[in-house]
Amino acid sequence: MSLNKVILIGNVGKDPEIRYFDKDIAKAEFSLATSESGYKMANGAEVPERTEWHSIVAWRERAQFVEKFVKKGSLLYVEGKIRSRDYEDKDHIKRFVTEIYADRVEFYSIGSGMRKDEENKTSTNASTDKTTPVVEEIQLPPVQVDDLPF
Repeated sequence: MSLNKVILIGNVGKDPEIRYFDKDIAKAEFSLATSESGYKMANGAEVPERTEWHSIVAWRERAQFVEKFVKKGSLLYVEGKIRSRDYEDKDHIKRFVTEIYADRVEFYSIGSGMRKDEENKTSTNASTDKTTPVVEEIQLPPVQVDDLPF
């Protein structure tokens, strides 16, 4: 058994790019930034904040949702799979790309005591809010125990 699953919570880096293909099949591409806070080690050395950038690809209904609602700065919950591919650029140099193919894209709600209408008003501006975000109603798959020998 194997599993390819990624869960990211971060801010959109720029407005998504949307393309349509045959029979109105939508594809959305955007970057998502996730950050780890900096800290000070016991010996006094400081470890700076670290930001990772992820390339997100969403298809069909998820792409249409992204097109309608997602903008630069939106705080999102993205669940998907890691996909790697290579291609040859115009100078005939082989390039490698790693992308997250989104199975789920949702706004990430902030605060814990907000009413739904307040959450909806603030979710797209969440990048400037310093409160601790809370995900509402996320259903994770049940954990399955196996008798694998490793």
